[in-house]
Amino acid sequence: FGIVPIRRDSFLSAAWDDTIKLWTVDRPASLRTFKEHTYCVYSAAPWNPRHADVFASASASGDCTVRIWDVREPGSTMIIPAHEFEILSLDWNKYDDCVVIATGSVDKSIRIWDVRNYRVPVAALNGHGYAVRKVRFSPHRGSLMASCSYDMTVCLWDYMVEDSLVGRYDHHTEFAVGVDMSVFVEGLLASTGWDELVYVWQHGTDPRAP
Repeated sequence: FGIVPIRRDSFLSAAWDDTIKLWTVDRPASLRTFKEHTYCVYSAAPWNPRHADVFASASASGDCTVRIWDVREPGSTMIIPAHEFEILSLDWNKYDDCVVIATGSVDKSIRIWDVRNYRVPVAALNGHGYAVRKVRFSPHRGSLMASCSYDMTVCLWDYMVEDSLVGRYDHHTEFAVGVDMSVFVEGLLASTGWDELVYVWQHGTDPRAP
């Protein structure tokens, strides 16, 4: 599941030591450490689908920013004060020239940002009852995205329409902590949770069906 990274030889790690590190598969030590966040870095989104050197990161309470980075630059190139509470997840949109990013927060909301004009979000999606643990854009439709939450649900959204919530699934019995969408089969989703289960299902069907 998920888009194959456009930088196949490297990856990023985000940590509670407030840093992001850049690694390659053939070296035991990191190539570079990115340190500007002032609190835990919960998520790093590599790489921008159009720009192989650009990534984004999201941080915890006391920072609550999204930072855009270019590995060719000495520091972050953009700081977005995205939420008032911890940001647990973010993802690049594979469409719209790859300038749109989604964030999921402890404040129970998802916000959509255009990095060309980030003073206000493009959309704010509300419907989860607890912290949003993961957000993921569809690889097939630019306005479609999935999320999962500590409220044990997986939601499907179309942020370009007024009634943005287009699907809700409550198959997990503990916190839902991971969700993704297949790049090969449109509408095929997967999720995992603290109930130690992984579900794979087609949108519109019951994830628990045999």
